[in-house]
Amino acid sequence: MVMGIPLAVVMGLAATACVTIFTFIPPQTVFQQLYQGSEYDLLQAVVFFIVAGAIMTRGTLASRLVRIGQALVGGFTGGLAITSVLICMFFAAVSGSSPATVVAIGSIMIPALIQSGYNSRFSIGLLTSAGSLGILIPPSIPMIIWAVVMGVSVTKQFMAGFLPGGILGGTLIIYSYLQARKNRWHTPSRLSMSEIKTAFREGIWGLFMPILVLGGIYSGLFTATEAAAVAFVYALFVELVIHKSLKPRDLIPVLKESILTSSMLLFIIANASVLSYYFSVDQIPLRVAEFLLEFINNKYLFLLFVNIGLLIMGCFMDVVSAMLVLGPVFYPLLQKFGVDPIHFGIIMVLNIEVAFLTPPFGVNLFVSSGITHKDIIEVSRSVLPFLVLIYGVLFLVTYVPWISLGLTRLLQ
Repeated sequence: MVMGIPLAVVMGLAATACVTIFTFIPPQTVFQQLYQGSEYDLLQAVVFFIVAGAIMTRGTLASRLVRIGQALVGGFTGGLAITSVLICMFFAAVSGSSPATVVAIGSIMIPALIQSGYNSRFSIGLLTSAGSLGILIPPSIPMIIWAVVMGVSVTKQFMAGFLPGGILGGTLIIYSYLQARKNRWHTPSRLSMSEIKTAFREGIWGLFMPILVLGGIYSGLFTATEAAAVAFVYALFVELVIHKSLKPRDLIPVLKESILTSSMLLFIIANASVLSYYFSVDQIPLRVAEFLLEFINNKYLFLLFVNIGLLIMGCFMDVVSAMLVLGPVFYPLLQKFGVDPIHFGIIMVLNIEVAFLTPPFGVNLFVSSGITHKDIIEVSRSVLPFLVLIYGVLFLVTYVPWISLGLTRLLQ
């Protein structure tokens, strides 16, 4: 990593060296594991959600949703900031990606907030942070990966994200309202009824999308993979045929960008699976569990240790990779302390959110820096108050499992 070698390559080389040097497993097993690590059918959902998010970002679905948000709450104190959070939550329910949410909504709302008199630092920090809801509110790409790694139901994992996502979104909304009221930021006049009707008429196709995708999953009509494919086809049809905001030639850069993102993610997953295979063969998870049990004797201390460890790791490496590697390592400890893997998955996703907002490798920071043309240090400072709020929600979700598991148990 210090030499600039991609993390996936580092994991693959380390795993290959460990398998060939420290075990009697034939080297061709490495290639078998590389293949098996990327052949899960559920990973197709990741690819489809990435493409669907890219299409919506390039098209007008995002801007039409923003107009609906402004029609609903734009005329209240802090209405424009509240609209930003609500639309990030809504966009999260169809894209599954945090960076895609920042690009799609941030590029529209950050200039709008600043032009309306909102503080520049607040505007950048709000959208950069609210964009992280893209991976907490289902469907979520990291949740799909976690379900694959831990062998849990992706539908239940999605369901577990609703309440934490709602709490975090609500926290950001309350903070935005209080800041707008304190600083007396400009409140635009409310739209007329005809303007509200126009906003809903133009944005109705975007409103229907999460109903179709999530309703299909929870009703049993679609699997998660099929729902992702439906999201892709729906977004493509709406932008090409109904809104006519994209032309066939516009799909080439969209597909190119999506292929690069998907390939990078699948390459990481494949190499992480080799490392996880070595861990299981050499019984490293059990050794780690035995070592930690000498110092940790209850689940509350264990969860505190995990959060601190992930917060530190998130500053220096891709936390999705950490999730892939550490999932099997933590599994014996989850069993020992009676921590539900679905609840633990939400804790992992919240830590990924923090990592997306933490220098030096925070993805959302770089995305926000790109769309605002601000220095990465300035963007990092702008998210600090919002990081405190996310830490608070992380602490709450960690120690109140019902927030994650209540809905899944209620609907069983």
